Amino acid sequence: MSQLRNDFGDIDIYLFDQLLRGRIAPGMRVLDAGCGTGRNLVYLLKHGYEVAGCDRDPAAVATVRALAARIAPHLPDDSFRVEPVERMSFPDASADVILASAVLHFAAGDHQFDAMVSDLWRVLAPGGLLFARLASSIGIESEIERVDGRRFRLPDGTERYLVDEQSLADLTLRLGGELLDPIKTTVVQHQRAMTTWVVRKNC
Repeated sequence: MSQLRNDFGDIDIYLFDQLLRGRIAPGMRVLDAGCGTGRNLVYLLKHGYEVAGCDRDPAAVATVRALAARIAPHLPDDSFRVEPVERMSFPDASADVILASAVLHFAAGDHQFDAMVSDLWRVLAPGGLLFARLASSIGIESEIERVDGRRFRLPDGTERYLVDEQSLADLTLRLGGELLDPIKTTVVQHQRAMTTWVVRKNC
């Protein structure tokens, strides 16, 4: 177990699935938007991916910079930036893969959510892959309480911006993207639901 953790860190199991299927290949430019301390980056840093990331928390970015300096010292320090997902400074079409794991559901409302998705899409290159894990109402509709708009109080006591299957399908269509996998949701018993949204940018 310790060797697996050394190789992969605490990688999201659904991201691991994308790696197994060859959708995220060595040499690709990967941006982790809302990267936190880099839980999904250990394997990528070790295996020749061109990795970048951003997070609004300076302490988290300092931690992931230290991780990168240790594992992939060839990466420039400014690959990891203190900035919000909705206002990233990375150039247009500069990433082949964008990860947004457990970040979009922190949107304060529709305006911020749309801004976050819009900037992710701007930075993603044509033909690129967007991998997102986010809270949803799927499977727990009767257990959540609306706070305002699409913000809900979950059974676990947290408050999140929640999508559903139709809103993700509509958003994919509006972006001009293509679902690479069916929308998949894991319901954590009487706590929350986490949905995986994997989209290709076609143009």
